[in-house]
Amino acid sequence: MKRILLAALCLAAVHGNALAADSSLAAVKAKGKLVLGLDDSFPPMGFRNDDNQIVGYDIDLARDVARRLGVELVPQPIDWNAKEQELNTGKIDCIWNGFTITDERKQAMAFTQPYLRNAQVVVVKKGSPYSTLASLKGKKVGLQAGSSAAGALEAATAFRGSLAQVVEFKDNLTALMDLEARGVDAVVMDLIVAEDNIKRSGKAYRVLQESLAPEVFGVGFRKNDLALRDAVQGALQAMAADGTLAKVTTKWFGKDISVVGKK
Repeated sequence: MKRILLAALCLAAVHGNALAADSSLAAVKAKGKLVLGLDDSFPPMGFRNDDNQIVGYDIDLARDVARRLGVELVPQPIDWNAKEQELNTGKIDCIWNGFTITDERKQAMAFTQPYLRNAQVVVVKKGSPYSTLASLKGKKVGLQAGSSAAGALEAATAFRGSLAQVVEFKDNLTALMDLEARGVDAVVMDLIVAEDNIKRSGKAYRVLQESLAPEVFGVGFRKNDLALRDAVQGALQAMAADGTLAKVTTKWFGKDISVVGKK
């Protein structure tokens, strides 16, 4: 019994020391800013407007969270293909940009609970003959390098194996431009981003009804930055409770599709 009690006390001490060593929230408050890493060409989550200012749904959410934490929000554009490195070297405090929660990413970093649902879909030109994933057999498909679209495509082994070529682009907008120029036959990307681009651009694109994978968005932090993660999660829950989250979500999507605090 004494050995069991001693072991329990040791574990508690180790856990307590780990929590005490987590100065992530204190560090953000001390410097007075929350540095958010993003791909600044990812509308409607985060992108540059006509005045070259970084705006978007995630930016509005993060700015309100930062206000509740008593700090300034600093959006920091990064190379999305090197996002984990940017985070782990301390150049940014979090990744908040339509960031899909996956089992692989959860091994490398700490996530908030999901705040939005999404899916990986295939976008084609409106007048094209493609209507299913199978109809793209032998065709060329584009996607953003390092994105969850790449992971979803690799997981869809039968579809991936049927394609003639997969072309990686720096961002989704470049991929869609190549689709318009008929450089690729289709683009795999986030449903939310695809729908927003079609609405904003007026381009003749359409989304195939058959999706690759459902997913959820969360905010990513360094693995041990649990104090900061929990503070951001708490702020999001407060925003859901007081109606701010619904207001911001409706502003960007026309209705409240957020999932914080909902079953």
